[in-house]
Amino acid sequence: MFYATNRLYVPPEKAAEFEEHFIDNMRNYLPGVEGLRRSTLLKPDHPDHPYVSINEFDTEEQFRAWVSSDSFKQAHARNKGIARHVSSNAVETFAPLEDLVL
Repeated sequence: MFYATNRLYVPPEKAAEFEEHFIDNMRNYLPGVEGLRRSTLLKPDHPDHPYVSINEFDTEEQFRAWVSSDSFKQAHARNKGIARHVSSNAVETFAPLEDLVL
């Protein structure tokens, strides 16, 4: 497995529009992405904390292919994508060290 997270800082006045747009993008652009097993958007408990997007892929190569795709570029376009709501972000990638399912 391969995980990519994105910490998305959204000004409080843009939060509702961001949430609606991001969820719409998830539902429209993610089905059928090769190797994507799960996509989760976490909402912060405090307005000064970031949203966190977590994407779980089978392989890093499939994640990289998705990031290079036209679909990804359309979903993230500044003028019409989620980027217009975000003041800053930080992408991090991970390979699992331990995965305990209870």
